Amino acid sequence: MVPKWGATAPDVVSLCQRFRNRYHFATLYDTHHRIAVYSAYQFQESNGGGREKSWFVEPQLVNPSWQAEMKDGYWLGKDHPGVYQGERQALNEDYTHSGFDRGHLNPNGHHAVPSRNATFTLTNVVPQNRKLNQNAWRIHETQLTSLFRAKCSRAYVLVGAIPSADKWIVKNNVNRVNIPDYLWNAYCCVDNNGKVIQSGGASARNTESNWVEQYTLDELEEFLQQFANQPVGELFYNNCR
Repeated sequence: MVPKWGATAPDVVSLCQRFRNRYHFATLYDTHHRIAVYSAYQFQESNGGGREKSWFVEPQLVNPSWQAEMKDGYWLGKDHPGVYQGERQALNEDYTHSGFDRGHLNPNGHHAVPSRNATFTLTNVVPQNRKLNQNAWRIHETQLTSLFRAKCSRAYVLVGAIPSADKWIVKNNVNRVNIPDYLWNAYCCVDNNGKVIQSGGASARNTESNWVEQYTLDELEEFLQQFANQPVGELFYNNCR
């Protein structure tokens, strides 16, 4: 189950991220800001590999009648020459020379192949401060990996971004991709019987400050409520209690 929060906002679409004829995770995507509200996934033990050299786009965001499977933008362009792919989503060239990393929300290191490959879609990344992405946030993701391996039979995770009011990657004088003010995540860890073992959350300012703040789920919901026009509600079923 994914949270209802954010799903009724204008310009937001729900994506089931499909790769190699299989669904791997879910994303709530904001087509105005061209970043995800959040990605939702179940942790998997990584078996290495699975790093894509290019980035996928969502054909269904170009034309709803097109395939629901992510595709390399180059090859999508070969299939549909002359059709602009970036009206409702970010493109790889938006990030080129932007000074920002293509920061995964759903991290590739939390998956085995082929789900690991599926995380390399531009609907699953946001413009992330390089220092944060490569230091504190990376360390936080690694710590979650250790926790999930040690304690959880299953771990359910949400990772999202809070858009900024006026910071954008600009290309040709057009606001292309919103640069979020914050990244956040939440997890619910259960045993083989579905009994809750542990839960928690975190947030980080998308700046050089390079610091991750830890929360309980209740504290994280209070944090998110500051930026919401509607009740955040439960992030997990029964709030992972």
